Amino acid sequence: MQNMKNSFNNNPVKVSFEALPENQSFARTVVSGYLALLDPTVEELTEVKTAVSEAVSNCIIHGYEGMGQGLIEMELEMIAPDKLEIKITDYGKGIEDVEKAMEPMFSTEADNEMSGMGFTVMESFSDKVQVTSEPEKGTVVVLIKNLDIYYGR
Repeated sequence: MQNMKNSFNNNPVKVSFEALPENQSFARTVVSGYLALLDPTVEELTEVKTAVSEAVSNCIIHGYEGMGQGLIEMELEMIAPDKLEIKITDYGKGIEDVEKAMEPMFSTEADNEMSGMGFTVMESFSDKVQVTSEPEKGTVVVLIKNLDIYYGR
């Protein structure tokens, strides 16, 4: 562990799992385990887990709606000594209008009591959120989080 703190290691990790509701907690557990090596603050850990949970939830609820089960991929990588990148990909329905979908309170599921706040939550707990999508091909959400990590502490 001391070596990890004293020198930068981007340590990329990639996992894939079925788009099932129970795998939302699996995704949070994976990101928690990855971050544990870096000794994050409790606040950082909570924020990252919340953003990941929202992204995975969107894949499960919206990405494969009406299509049956599908696959979600999650990639974690330190892209700088203090910057975590999380890429969450689904291969589902995609988003017709990403800009519109990212507006607070916008939801295609208003009848199902969805708040339309998923992307807003991701943006609140991340330093940067990028969304790319293509109808019938899927969606990629990239979350960037700056961490208060001090190598050599």
